[in-house]
Amino acid sequence: MRRTLMLLFLSVLAGCASSSTVTGDPGGYFVARELAIEGRQFRYRVFVPAAHVPRPLPVLLFLHGSGERGDDGIKPTQAGVGPWITQHKDSFPALVVFPQVPDDEEWRGRNARMALAALDAANAEFATDPARNYISGISMGGYGTWELALTRPTQFAAVMPICGALLAPRAERPGLVVDQVAGSADPYETVASRLHGVPVWMFHGALDALVPPRDDRAIAEASQKRQAGFRYTEYPDTQHNAWDPTYRNPAVWEWMFSQRRQ
Repeated sequence: MRRTLMLLFLSVLAGCASSSTVTGDPGGYFVARELAIEGRQFRYRVFVPAAHVPRPLPVLLFLHGSGERGDDGIKPTQAGVGPWITQHKDSFPALVVFPQVPDDEEWRGRNARMALAALDAANAEFATDPARNYISGISMGGYGTWELALTRPTQFAAVMPICGALLAPRAERPGLVVDQVAGSADPYETVASRLHGVPVWMFHGALDALVPPRDDRAIAEASQKRQAGFRYTEYPDTQHNAWDPTYRNPAVWEWMFSQRRQ
């Protein structure tokens, strides 16, 4: 009888262990999550690293661009950092949260709060390191990166906006702005002041016609004047897609994951 109970107990333990991993997928996996905020339901994805990756995990909050808006919770994983992670599921060393903005909306207001709530939920659910929360976004998500970093200037150990900006890039997209600098006489100085000392690395294509690099150049100049310590890389022959050369650069990840909040 005692032997039977012991075998039953071991089988239960084995079942519990298997429920926390994905059988046959040693290289990490994506899980679907939902959250309700301010009367609306949002779907999103979380990438969970392989079991051999040391815990507690660093966490990257990734903000997608305009083309990945919707409510399926999947498209944000299909552009930007998602394809890179999919190719390196066996070795990518961080939990990654992929919130999604509804159609025709921006990373502002409720959507900004939703993204932070998804990050908070991931930190609560998984074994994560609160001193190693990072944020990065592309295009519209670059705007969102500034928005969220300025909303919580003490949370992120590193901030990496790609082909983003602060002000509307063109007349037909007036809502693509960063609310946190709205009304500021000098939004660039405001960013450099409020994120002074935060590890920031900006990336942009010099030939970008969709979101011209003027704002990033102005932020870099303001950072230099204030000695805020921001880094800026501009690709001389690149148009809007500055994210592929950025995310495939090992030095970028080495820089990011070496940062830690005190």
